[in-house]
Amino acid sequence: MTDSKFIMAPSILAADFTILGKQIKAVEKAGAPYLHIDVCDGVFVPSISFGMPVIESIRPASGLFFDVHLMITQPEKYVEEFARCGADGITFHLEATEDPNAVIDLIHKCGKRAGISIKPGTDIEEVLPYLKSVELVLVMSVEPGFGGQKFMDGAYDRIKRLREYIDANHLNVIVEVDGGIDKKNAKKVIQSGANAIVSGSAVFDKGSIIRNVRKFIKIAEAIEAKKADQK
Repeated sequence: MTDSKFIMAPSILAADFTILGKQIKAVEKAGAPYLHIDVCDGVFVPSISFGMPVIESIRPASGLFFDVHLMITQPEKYVEEFARCGADGITFHLEATEDPNAVIDLIHKCGKRAGISIKPGTDIEEVLPYLKSVELVLVMSVEPGFGGQKFMDGAYDRIKRLREYIDANHLNVIVEVDGGIDKKNAKKVIQSGANAIVSGSAVFDKGSIIRNVRKFIKIAEAIEAKKADQK
């Protein structure tokens, strides 16, 4: 069963690793249920981030849902290890494997939630056949691999199309969006159909982490309140 309410998932790709534990606690205090963990291999994407040792080291310090996003080639080789290190959900890229169904099955076999992600240039139609088998679909609104990029406006239509397909087929799938999301465009992202937002720079780069996270949550709450009033 997936989460029905809005999910804020701060990405530690933008965190200060000299005080990572402290910043994770701030995220938790602010009310974000997820912690987004971007794993980049330098092959599928040009950058290299971090891997199993980081996840394993922070797992005992946090009760947050570890939303692990694998931006790596042949994710099937590493799913079991990421599950062992403390991932709660594992999202892989459709473009990174020859057998997406096998990766989904492996994630579920490890007792974890499965997510599937697509790059901005991948047609939405390509991911639709897999939505009946996953708990989450991640729409990249920037080219994956680097933090701090500008949101690509073409993502709005992609989010909307996914939401329409999911609702029309009565699927219980979270629509998560990652890349360039800030407090200026978050409202439109949610209104387009997203119920989970990943943000790194807008959470960790400026001001209070707690205040930044709560601003995103308030934006989502205001949208939900307006919907309730219209019923």
